[in-house]
Amino acid sequence: MYSSLPANATFHDLLLACDHDLADQARRERCLACGSAVHSDNYPRKPRGRLRKLPPEHDLRLSLCCARHGCRKRKTPPSLRFLGRKVYLAATIILIAILREGATQARMRRLTALINVDRRTLERWRTWWRDAFTATPFWQIARASFMPPADETRLPDALLERFAANSPTERLVALLRFLAPLTGGQVQAL
Repeated sequence: MYSSLPANATFHDLLLACDHDLADQARRERCLACGSAVHSDNYPRKPRGRLRKLPPEHDLRLSLCCARHGCRKRKTPPSLRFLGRKVYLAATIILIAILREGATQARMRRLTALINVDRRTLERWRTWWRDAFTATPFWQIARASFMPPADETRLPDALLERFAANSPTERLVALLRFLAPLTGGQVQAL
């Protein structure tokens, strides 16, 4: 059910539109250091796990910079496309980690061919979900939002199951919105 999303250009367009909305919200909040207006100061990324047919704007990390000379503080809004500094797209990291748990060999071969990800990278992602993510201050606070508690040995699948939605796309977008505080700017509790 989720294996078709990485190949869906409309899904990637939706995530880009969400990122633009988050950047617009951050732009209205002004500079955190001096209160001046902020302007777009996007920078290129070389994300892995993306479709080749996507236009170049999908490779830009939306970012802002203070307009006042002398301040120029950067403000990076949350993102639904990028998971912090990881080089693979956030949706790819989530979906492959989920499918890795219950994937058939044939499905894993198709996904590996689609996004060109090495098996060792998959293992690193599983380790990140189980060890590094669960140790973040964000998760230490956010996990209290789930009752009964999410099974940390089944992350991210256990999280995805908690978001009620009409479609797999809506469920994944809800999870990406939940994880957005990890992706840029200041990490805030729910």
